[in-house]
Amino acid sequence: MAKLIARYLSLLIFLLPGSQAAFAAEKITIAGGSFMMGCSKNDKDCDKDEGPAGGTRVNVPTFKIDKYEVSVASYRSCVESGKCTRPKDHARNQYCNYDAKARDQHPVNCLDWEQAQAYCQAQNGRLPYEAEWEKAARAGSTSRYPWGQEVSCKHAILDDGKTMGSVANEPDGCGEDRSWPVASRDANQFGLYDMHGNAGEWLHNWYSQDAITELYAKGDLKGPASGKRKLVHGGSWDENRTNLRSSFRNVKDPVSGEAVYGSIGFRCAYEK
Repeated sequence: MAKLIARYLSLLIFLLPGSQAAFAAEKITIAGGSFMMGCSKNDKDCDKDEGPAGGTRVNVPTFKIDKYEVSVASYRSCVESGKCTRPKDHARNQYCNYDAKARDQHPVNCLDWEQAQAYCQAQNGRLPYEAEWEKAARAGSTSRYPWGQEVSCKHAILDDGKTMGSVANEPDGCGEDRSWPVASRDANQFGLYDMHGNAGEWLHNWYSQDAITELYAKGDLKGPASGKRKLVHGGSWDENRTNLRSSFRNVKDPVSGEAVYGSIGFRCAYEK
């Protein structure tokens, strides 16, 4: 009971309009060490680029990562400081949160990769390396998801194909057809919120099909120096259970075209 009350109070402070907590990036330290990255044992949904079943051992030095996905309120503060630029097409697309009413505590979205990276740099950080992100998301687990082998709207904000809410006949976003406020579901065992679902998250790395086995396992966590597409992890409010797996490697062009990235947000990582 005491744990639940403490969590409620911390979220209440975080969500208070104008609260300094809404603009502060709480960080969680992830201890250095190795973990099994990529395809979980007995996961039949793995793609080839997730590596062999059972995972690949990758060592990750100690780092820090944001406890929450970056909120609209936090990003707006950076825009007002002159260090960040406004999200693209925020007024045209109904899924973009920046100018939407009452979405200050939703994850900021509709951003290109460079905009996300610029925000992190303004916080003296950077976007997470892929191996860092997966280690943090797994939170010590080796299953498809940190809580087990299946996922539902009880665990994360996703399109589960069945849960309906305020939008008629719409299972996206657990029935809301949009993102939810950050920390709408429980944290993982490392104390991180929304690592799975709500908004997918931009990562630092360029995509390489064999990066897990050929680069990360050999100590190169930064990966390729150049490429065509950037990695996005975690799945989002409009993606299904397969895309929310800890090992799923989604990719996007770093610059959006006519279709803005309404389901992609981010969080930042920091050197220890």
